[in-house]
Amino acid sequence: MACLEGKLKEESEAACTQDGSIDWHGRPAIKAKSGQWTAGIIILLNQGLATLAFFGIGVNLVLFLTRVLGQNNADAANNVSKWTGTVYIFSLVGAFLSDSYWGRYKTCAIFQVIFVIGLVSLSLSSYLFLIRPKGCGSQQMPCGSHSGFAITLFYLSIYLVALGNGGYQPNIATFGADQFDEEDPKEGHSKVAFFSYFYLALNLGSLFSNTILGYFEDEGMWALGFWLSGGSAFAALVLFLAGTPRYRHFKPSGNPLSRFSQVLVAATKKCSIDMPPDADDLYDVDGNDSSMNSNRKILHTDEFKFLDRAAYISTRDVNDQKKGIYSPWRLCPVTQVEEVKCILRLLPIWLCTIIYSVVFTQMASLFVEQGAAMKTTISNFQIPPASMSSFDILSVALFIFLYRRVLDPLVGRIRKKDSRGLTELQRMGIGLVIAILAMVSAGIVECYRLKYANNDCMHCEGSSSLSIFWQVPQYAFIGASEVFMYVGQLEFFNAQTPDGLKSFGSALCMTSISLGNYVSSLLVTMVMKISTDDHMRGWIPGNLNKGHLDRFYFLLAGLTTIDLVVYIACARWYKSIKLEGKTAENDEQGSFKL
Repeated sequence: MACLEGKLKEESEAACTQDGSIDWHGRPAIKAKSGQWTAGIIILLNQGLATLAFFGIGVNLVLFLTRVLGQNNADAANNVSKWTGTVYIFSLVGAFLSDSYWGRYKTCAIFQVIFVIGLVSLSLSSYLFLIRPKGCGSQQMPCGSHSGFAITLFYLSIYLVALGNGGYQPNIATFGADQFDEEDPKEGHSKVAFFSYFYLALNLGSLFSNTILGYFEDEGMWALGFWLSGGSAFAALVLFLAGTPRYRHFKPSGNPLSRFSQVLVAATKKCSIDMPPDADDLYDVDGNDSSMNSNRKILHTDEFKFLDRAAYISTRDVNDQKKGIYSPWRLCPVTQVEEVKCILRLLPIWLCTIIYSVVFTQMASLFVEQGAAMKTTISNFQIPPASMSSFDILSVALFIFLYRRVLDPLVGRIRKKDSRGLTELQRMGIGLVIAILAMVSAGIVECYRLKYANNDCMHCEGSSSLSIFWQVPQYAFIGASEVFMYVGQLEFFNAQTPDGLKSFGSALCMTSISLGNYVSSLLVTMVMKISTDDHMRGWIPGNLNKGHLDRFYFLLAGLTTIDLVVYIACARWYKSIKLEGKTAENDEQGSFKL
């Protein structure tokens, strides 16, 4: 074997990974010298620091827009939703470059550099141009007007941050999973655990942002908060580069768009041909002869049978082969056809996650505005409204522990078979149920906030006597739902995408969040347009005490309930990817049996 070249003869095949991963020098990776938890912990720390930097900007961005740039509540919420959505749209760019050309390591490094540049630019522009007069930006002292140049530089900076973080985020999750050989039972179990710890690292990183940085920014020390975010991003980059010798890598598989197009074109060209019922007659190649030879073969499935025509060997194909002619635009191997089928099967599940992301994005916008209109003081201490998301993070940490240590083993014992507990699809369904409870809870709190509000206030921050701590249940419900929905999504899309599209699988999770933000922005716009007819103030006016934010929350609860019903139907229809040698395991991952 190539793995044993240049090594001592007594080294066995077990010393090498079996999933096709390679080391920094392009040689097959040695288990003892690469990957595993040594590399995994470096990536988890990198994720924590990068998340601290990102949420140091994102968690209080809505307050920055209202207090420093002077935007109203609805416009600020819309702009935050659009910016956050753009972050996750850029994840598709990063995933495409990673899977096609650069590989995950190079992609992560390049986009982290862009991320640092964006944060430094934001810090400089805020300090030099936006925080004027000096000390403005707090609740008591809003800032004045700004020049067009300063506003342009601000938006350029935050969208550089969006590009850097968006391109980096889907690849770092998949790159961390690459450090574990799923063909090895022990490392395969560690790979599943990695996604839970990855999401925990993400939330612990944001904990510091939501508390310490959130406090600085709420008190008007915006430049200090942005500089600390920039320093954290730089430390994350240095740490990531320091782990270079230890990482495992996978070779990029080339442009997936051309592979998908070849299948569609080849199937269309043979649309008039009568197909045989036997899949054995379809074209296939050995792994060593395939253009995707670093990827595992995917077994044939019966869904989307029209696409099987791309792998059907016609008389013309036989004649071309005799002449030594092969066109991938006329004949494609089964594995290439199944790649397209895998993505088509994932789409309905992915679409059902968008409404959940609409619920999730309220934490960064309307939850903060709702909290700012509540009693935010304990004695003389001011509680930053954005810091309430710390309860979301604590809930995530608690439910990750409960799920991995209590619920998952319990379900496995109840099933009385060798099972990993709840499947990813089942967990995502539970996440939707908890999200409904979160919106109902937020709506009830808003009803009581309005009951104790001062409707005649001029500046209505802190105008209700209801304590901000009544928001704890809605944040806790969101955190619990994340553990089931987002961790389940990460595992599901990583497991159910072909080997050459793993980063794209992670990007699907982030794109769901992106579209959720855009849908949230659209909903806010539509609700404000409809509810302001006849000169009414609308559900989400600048003065929340004269609106009906509770109705918006209940609307989201209703939409999520409808989404849950559709999701259950799609999940029961879904058939999992069938990799050669792993059929039984994948069938269990893709099931949604009640």
